[in-house]
Amino acid sequence: MHVPSRYEQTLAALRERPRRWLITGVAGFIGSNLLECLLRQGQIVTGLDNFATGHRRNLDQVRALVSPEQWSRFNFIEGDVRTIEACQLACEGIDYVLHQAALGSVPRSLADPIATNAVNVTGFLNMMVAARSAGVRRFVYAASSSTYGDHPGLPKVESLIGKPLSPYAVTKYVNELYADVFARCYGIESIGLRYFNVFGPRQDPEGAYAAVIPKWSAAILRGETVHINGDGKTSRDFCFVDNAVQANVLAATTTDERAVNQVYNVALGDETTLTRLYELLQERLGPRRKGAATSQLVYRGFRDGDVRHSRADISKAAELLGYAPTHRIAAGLDATADWYVRSL
Repeated sequence: MHVPSRYEQTLAALRERPRRWLITGVAGFIGSNLLECLLRQGQIVTGLDNFATGHRRNLDQVRALVSPEQWSRFNFIEGDVRTIEACQLACEGIDYVLHQAALGSVPRSLADPIATNAVNVTGFLNMMVAARSAGVRRFVYAASSSTYGDHPGLPKVESLIGKPLSPYAVTKYVNELYADVFARCYGIESIGLRYFNVFGPRQDPEGAYAAVIPKWSAAILRGETVHINGDGKTSRDFCFVDNAVQANVLAATTTDERAVNQVYNVALGDETTLTRLYELLQERLGPRRKGAATSQLVYRGFRDGDVRHSRADISKAAELLGYAPTHRIAAGLDATADWYVRSL
């Protein structure tokens, strides 16, 4: 007999009693996946985005995947988290905030630390102030595994971090510090989710700062050269986006007082080297496009600001949130490959 997971129980409860949610960065990769999930559960969702890194096509794809009735529960606000008025407008009447808006990418932060700080720190502070003023029930935010910095320990445990290795890492750590201070000073309930290399459908493969899986997927489908920074033995804990969506929903709705005002790793608790990742993608995408099998792998120098290995301990999230990843890397790459074949 199937025993429903805590996530399944949570979704069932939401369908019985809709809540009001705000997703910042709603037109982005993770934001649009959160939107799709919540609308499918009959929730009432406000989205905030300025399309700096998100895309209208992501919202269009969600609209095509949900019913007209579900889509009617979505209210979109085009605005910037760097503007306090936009944040205040978006937070009106909201129960749960899922703050995904950010300028990601370590290389981008090295090239433009001022812009990264403005969005990731000032924008975060604006959102927390707006959430406090609006009486939001829970503030869940995208933290980052980059916070572990130069700490050599594996697996990564939430309580042990090192020195940041990039401006991006600094900004995401500052988010955690602000969340802790706002809990102490203003009583705001918050939960930070340290994402580990999230991937999946609607992740943008274009641009100088594209993440590795979408960038390589596009290159393989086009028969282009794939570049690996370093010797290929660098490893990451790749996490399918459905797992990240699960963590957000559980974090927003948990009633366990021990679980609140904490940070959690969101990952698989596994490692995949970059060379192995290329092999997995080539197996799935190589046969799907004429000429794709001719894609070649080239190793080049290590990239500034990168850590060598990353693997998460997810026991804290499992114990306190009921987090249980539904997709291992192979299943996640299957779904992702299908999407890139259709989209590219």
